[in-house]
Amino acid sequence: MSDIEIRDDREAGRLEAVAEGEVVGRIEYFVLEAPGRALVPVHTIVEPAHEGQGIAGSLARELYATAEREGVAVAPLCPYVIKWAERHPDEAPAPAPGMRQAAKAWLAAHPGRF
Repeated sequence: MSDIEIRDDREAGRLEAVAEGEVVGRIEYFVLEAPGRALVPVHTIVEPAHEGQGIAGSLARELYATAEREGVAVAPLCPYVIKWAERHPDEAPAPAPGMRQAAKAWLAAHPGRF
């Protein structure tokens, strides 16, 4: 994998992987405020030319690291992040009971957001 910079565009709800000035992958997410604060990844996307280089995993790892630094949970709805978390339980603590359901309800209440 070439040098990848990961940056958080919180306002846009994107954690982006950037290589040579180009966004080559991203996790689209939102911040859930209730019943507790959590980052909620909805989609993980890697550009086809950059697949198989570990970018999605790096994005997932950074999302969990960001949540840890901020003292918040991650309540994944993205199938990739759910699978990544299952494979890395030491880096990806499970969200509190009901958190993922609250995230699904938020998403249903905001159609067109993702």
